[in-house]
Amino acid sequence: MTDQPRPETATGAVIAGVVPGQSPRVVREAARYAALSKAPLIVAHVDTTRFVAFEDPDGYVHSSTVDVAGAAAKAALDEVRRAAGEALAARDLDWSVRQVIGDPALALIQLADEVDAGLLVVGTRKRGIGESFREFLTGSVAARLSHRQRRPVLVVPLGEPAAADEELPWE
Repeated sequence: MTDQPRPETATGAVIAGVVPGQSPRVVREAARYAALSKAPLIVAHVDTTRFVAFEDPDGYVHSSTVDVAGAAAKAALDEVRRAAGEALAARDLDWSVRQVIGDPALALIQLADEVDAGLLVVGTRKRGIGESFREFLTGSVAARLSHRQRRPVLVVPLGEPAAADEELPWE
C-alpha cells in the first residue's frame, strides 16, 4: 500500500469512492474488480470541506478551505485509510489511498482522468429523510458520474433495499 499511486502503475486503475464510516463492501467489491482486471486499486476519499482554487500547469492543486484547521479532513482520511487497510488485509493487491477535494463527482472524474482509470465504484447512500433531502439538493454522485464521464460506474447497494411498494426518494 502507498499513499500516492505512481502514474505509470495506476493506468487502468479501479477507483473506489468512499466516505468515513461507510460499509467495507464498496472497497471489497472494488478490490474484486481490480484483481479480476489485474489493475491497481485506488481508494479515494473526497474532502468536501476544501475546493480547488487553482491548478498549476504541472498539476499541483492549490485549495481553499472552509475547515480552517484541516483537522476534519485529516481525520476523515485517517479513517478511510484504516478502514481500507482492514477491508484489504487478506488481499494480494496493489492499492493506495488518495484524498481529492471539491465536489465528489467532479473530483472522482478528475482523479479518474489523471490515472486513466478503467472503473469507478461507489456505494449508495443510507436511506433516511436526511439523506433523501441531501440527495435532492446535490444529486446522486453515481448518477452524476454516469452522465459526466466515459468510464463504467459500479454502484454497490448498501443497507437494506427498498421494498417494491416503498416510495423512492426521488419519486
